[in-house]
Amino acid sequence: MNIVVLTGNLVATPTKKKVGDKDLAEFTLAVNEGDHASFFDCKAWNGWAKNLEATKGATLVVEGRLLQERWTDKPTGENRSKVVVVASSVREIAKKVAAPTREPETAQATA
Repeated sequence: MNIVVLTGNLVATPTKKKVGDKDLAEFTLAVNEGDHASFFDCKAWNGWAKNLEATKGATLVVEGRLLQERWTDKPTGENRSKVVVVASSVREIAKKVAAPTREPETAQATA
């Protein structure tokens, strides 16, 4: 069985692009585990990609499966691989709260 469920924060706003006639959103999720964080590269396709409007810092729940991508590095000829999460569901459960901004103080004229 290949099932993964992650809850974490977006490291950056997802990048979106078309691959043929399909929509793809790619993003990295930071999952805090006590004294350290793990970072997971994720891919969401089609409807999940098209409807993903979350931005950097938002908290997401991603359900999906692990996929090992393999390729040959062209400059060195070495075989490479990495494991990514292919999302079957993406839910935003909290938006990043922007820090309050302070209004600039206006100089008061003295008479």
